[in-house]
Amino acid sequence: MTDKFPWCLTCEDATATPHARLHRSSFDTTPWTPFQPGRHLNTPYTLNSLLGSSCCSLHPADPFLSSPTDRSFLSVHSISNHGQRFPPGGTFFDTLKKSFTDVPVDALTDNAISTTEFLEAAESLVTLFDVLGSVAFNPVKSDMTGNIKKIRDRQLAAPTLASTLQELVINELKEKKHTATEGLLWLTRGLDFTAQALRQNITVPSEELSASFRAAYGNTLKPHHSFIIKPIFSAAMGATPYRKDFYKKLGDDETKVNAELEKWLAALEKVIGILKEFMARKEAKW
Repeated sequence: MTDKFPWCLTCEDATATPHARLHRSSFDTTPWTPFQPGRHLNTPYTLNSLLGSSCCSLHPADPFLSSPTDRSFLSVHSISNHGQRFPPGGTFFDTLKKSFTDVPVDALTDNAISTTEFLEAAESLVTLFDVLGSVAFNPVKSDMTGNIKKIRDRQLAAPTLASTLQELVINELKEKKHTATEGLLWLTRGLDFTAQALRQNITVPSEELSASFRAAYGNTLKPHHSFIIKPIFSAAMGATPYRKDFYKKLGDDETKVNAELEKWLAALEKVIGILKEFMARKEAKW
């Protein structure tokens, strides 16, 4: 293996020379930035910088793991914490640009939900799928980010008519358009899927994530997916980490993680409930 790169070009760890050699082939000179997914087409690894257990994850079959020593290094490296994005004593929720607890909901105006904060909170939620750690969740992430973009595009196109999600929908439909409205419908389903999976997993402490996510998928997205899409999403449900590993990746202090997760999840569920009720109304149909 080559010593061309003296540091890890994915997470910029200057201390791990063997680690650096595992990251890139000698022909790849594309600069890396922290927390950027791996871009090799010929090496089956992905970045897991968010996970807290390592700065990156490499597949044991990676061609650059050319010896038993290299492979044993991988197993040692996997328990390193130098890739944590949250500070010591913090949690994954400290890394979010916006939490659903910060999304304004105007109870005096039919529970109007502020568009900007909602979109930022939804974007932050998508990073949770990085914590789940499998490329199988890429379709889930892509679906949600695509729908976020549809809503933001409408907001940018008509900002005075989109200060709240309800206002955005009603005004778009008045123009005989429904791109953002349909995006919000699908995004709500995706958020509901995530919330139901986590709620069930918290409620049933003995249940693995895969079972919780499968049940949530069946209740939310699956009834609306085509026979082509269902297997793709179903594959992701089986690619979740073990329960104990997932919660460790959310933070070192279990009590604090549980408290922060419950607060964030309750706020998410409140927003989902408001959106489901609104999207079921005649005025939100196209």
